Amino acid sequence: MTDRVTAPYGAWPSPIAASDVARGVRRLGFPSVAGDEVWWEEARPDEGGRTTVMRRGADGADTELLAAPWSANTRVHEYGGRSHLPVPRRDDKARTRYGIVFSNAADQRLYLLERDSRTPVPLTPEPDAPAALRYADPALSADGKRVVCVREEHGADGSVRRAIVAVPLSGRAAEDPGAVSVLVTGADFFASPTPSPDGEHLAWVAWNHPRMPWDGTELRVGRLGPDGVTGAYTLKGGVSESVLHPVWNGASRICFVSDWPGFWNLYEIGLTGQAIALYPDESEFTPGPARLGTLPYVRLDDGRLVVLHGGADLAPAVYDPQTLELTPLDTPFTSWETLGGDGRRVVGLASGPRTPQSLVLLDPDTGRVRTLRASLDDLPDPGYLPEPETVELPGRYGGTVHANLYRPANPEASADGPAPYAVWVHGGPVARATTALDLAKAYFTSRGIGVVDVNYSGSIGFGRTYRERLHGMWGVLDVEDAEAVARALAADGTADPDRIAVRGGSAGGFTTLLAATGDAFACGTSLYGVTDLLRLAAETHDFESRFLDSLIGPLPGYSATYRERSPINRADRVRVPLLLLQGTEDRVVPRAQASEFAAALAEGGIRHALIEFEGEGHGFRGAEAVQRALEAELAFYGEVFGFTPPGVPPVELVTEYPDPELEAEPLPELDEDAVAAPTAEEAERPAAPGTAGKPAAASAPGPEPIWPGSAPSGAEKG
Repeated sequence: MTDRVTAPYGAWPSPIAASDVARGVRRLGFPSVAGDEVWWEEARPDEGGRTTVMRRGADGADTELLAAPWSANTRVHEYGGRSHLPVPRRDDKARTRYGIVFSNAADQRLYLLERDSRTPVPLTPEPDAPAALRYADPALSADGKRVVCVREEHGADGSVRRAIVAVPLSGRAAEDPGAVSVLVTGADFFASPTPSPDGEHLAWVAWNHPRMPWDGTELRVGRLGPDGVTGAYTLKGGVSESVLHPVWNGASRICFVSDWPGFWNLYEIGLTGQAIALYPDESEFTPGPARLGTLPYVRLDDGRLVVLHGGADLAPAVYDPQTLELTPLDTPFTSWETLGGDGRRVVGLASGPRTPQSLVLLDPDTGRVRTLRASLDDLPDPGYLPEPETVELPGRYGGTVHANLYRPANPEASADGPAPYAVWVHGGPVARATTALDLAKAYFTSRGIGVVDVNYSGSIGFGRTYRERLHGMWGVLDVEDAEAVARALAADGTADPDRIAVRGGSAGGFTTLLAATGDAFACGTSLYGVTDLLRLAAETHDFESRFLDSLIGPLPGYSATYRERSPINRADRVRVPLLLLQGTEDRVVPRAQASEFAAALAEGGIRHALIEFEGEGHGFRGAEAVQRALEAELAFYGEVFGFTPPGVPPVELVTEYPDPELEAEPLPELDEDAVAAPTAEEAERPAAPGTAGKPAAASAPGPEPIWPGSAPSGAEKG
């Protein structure tokens, strides 16, 4: 056994290189079973993030179906979702052999790849403008002749319309747009189009602005005909109930997940009548609706359901409708994402703290799993991988803040005293931090920098009330929760109070930039973080264009609050160094937000660095970008915390902006009738039961929108 090296925290020698994190991890997605084969999507950072479709045959051999430059990816909602579907085809001997339908990343058209072919053929027409017609969440019609999916249409005037459509597998719609049957319209958003087994009905989920799918949706059903759906009506849901994931039980009953009265639980309902709660429990039965096509449960041929349930981390269990019992399955994986199955076999995507994301075959009777594909071929020595501790820490005003704590872990190095820490703030903000293996965390912890991943107010996994804490309070409670975690770790001696960073991406970047104005953190790293809320509301994509109505308040009435909480208007209060990492092709948070914030920091003489990644969007996909971002973040901490990380290029912190013509915009004058942000005293005042995080009644928004002709009707993203 080698002697442990005594070295400063942050400068410990580690075998986990940034290049390993960037190039070594495949991202697996959306598994399914068709025939004797298993299918899944596989994103590859070493190919610039290209996503192929893989097939595991009955003989155990893996086949890559899409060769470069083909890439299965959909941009519906910008965050995408399931983009492929195995479809049965008949060969010249009338045997069923499966091909795939997929959405191609470059043009967003649907294509069919026949069995043993290398050349996909288009199924949908070429749009008037590039990527103006997008498709996602495909399902096969009962007769096997059409694919039913969500279509998103982008107009030349910037408008966005969505519908549920049926695309013939014959390919005739590629030349004849009229061959695409429009089945359902009338709502702003659709998800989970699901034909009944007899082909008589279609079930789907729908919602309207300003709701997000975790706020309020409707489970709808209608009679499915050749030219559309007729007689549609709402089975369950509304403006304050999130209903997700419909799955047919025979031809006349539907299972689904609903968060009434407080947690996402399993229900079943007929085509008429009341819904029945299958297993009421204060736990969640879904990871949330951030991406289209996620499925947290599957039905077995014997009527049992294999489900995922838990908190921020989900684990498998089997629900038996005969005994009404839920039996947990003991597996070596602690964090499950999604399931797939055909009634006999069940596959899923699962991870553990020291186990990479894996495609596994799950035995619902024994809980045994067999790994079919892992996202990582070679794992580091387990001694360099941190073991997460799920903790509940006291919030600023007595509430509980959930977090996952990762202490520095390196069997060959040590240091004296409390360690530096980075408080990670997840994006979303309605998302979750799990305990799944993340080599990016291990990159820091193996070098002596601890990580604490915060499930702040608004996070998924702790019920509707915890999610709704953030209503009207984004930029307040999320910041306070992050600060509370930092102070708690400093108070108990876990973290060095003078060396705690805050770090987040997207919505987490927004929280990071606001937290940098306080005294809890020594520095901050923002990855494509929001800096200007009014600009975000005006420029962001349609899916999230009204998200801020619930997080802040509806415009124009809350315009003063938007200004007051925008980091760009608080840049003069920042007193700690900041690292800004930004993609040049980001459609969610345009690059101008980062560059203008950097200019504002320069005006205040704040040390900072802005690093832009050419061609990268909202979230870095390319291996080079991921590697450079990690190394820059480590070098930044070294500059601020006072250590020199070996083998990492330094980051130059500047107090001037390189473009002298770009200046930060001054704070606009406030409208006299605008609603002001809560004062510190108002934020501190305890809320009445059931009203946590909501605006005061005098400032409440107007009546909720309703669906035309129906009852009232919300990525993941988080």
